Amino acid sequence: MKKAVLYLIIFVSIFATSCEEVVDVELDTAPPKLVIEAAINWQKGTTGRQQTIKLTTTTGYFENVIPTVSGAKIYIKNSANEQFNFNEVPKTGRYICTNFKPVLNQEYTLTVISNGQTYTATEKMQSVAPITHIEQNNEGGFTGKDIEIRAYYNDPADADNFYLYKYVYSSKIKSNYYVDEDKFFQGNEFFSLSDDDELKSGDEIEITHFGISKQYYNYMSILVSIAGTNVGGPFQSPPATVKGNIINTTNKENYPLGYFSLSETDLKKFTIKQTN
Repeated sequence: MKKAVLYLIIFVSIFATSCEEVVDVELDTAPPKLVIEAAINWQKGTTGRQQTIKLTTTTGYFENVIPTVSGAKIYIKNSANEQFNFNEVPKTGRYICTNFKPVLNQEYTLTVISNGQTYTATEKMQSVAPITHIEQNNEGGFTGKDIEIRAYYNDPADADNFYLYKYVYSSKIKSNYYVDEDKFFQGNEFFSLSDDDELKSGDEIEITHFGISKQYYNYMSILVSIAGTNVGGPFQSPPATVKGNIINTTNKENYPLGYFSLSETDLKKFTIKQTN
């Protein structure tokens, strides 16, 4: 009996020791790619003159810091050939313009020159239907006990429209994004819907609707399908190699990540009311 106990102790000791060994996992690495976060958003009721573009690069899977890109030349031209320059906040990778002129349905061309490479993209400024009202439903979800929030708007009947919805919750770190098209509700009242089954009284929600192009809708649909609704935003580094609309005119094979979009937006805030 004593020998059996001794063998058991030795076996457990060996097993515990082997569990402490560090296993090195070799991951394939690729040269860093430029990531261009160029979302030009014009909030209803504002001038839209201040806009920001951010440059970073991809990095290793286990790295905690995303490298920024400094020293680039960035500008946007409209169809009237007016040029809007973006100047870097020193050593941040953030480039700011303070005199941008947003015009609905006008075409704009982005140019980024960085490390001897030139990147360009062309897109139109898309309009968005205003949020008319917000409703709280205390009997939502599969169980009929969740709190649901709906932000309503009237979809224009004279065009095909595409939408990006952003929900920011005071109880969550990440924002939720999802996209929609008016194929089945064109010209009618419709809504975006909260995607949080843990809402409670007093929680605050910031809801933003973006008018987007069909191409940007397709791009975001892929991103959301890969990462889920908690993608961290379309204006951050994509979680996978998803090609956007920005091309490298110097070397087409060395394409960047990111997307150049121009959206009119509408933002509303809502506080969850007391439930019975």
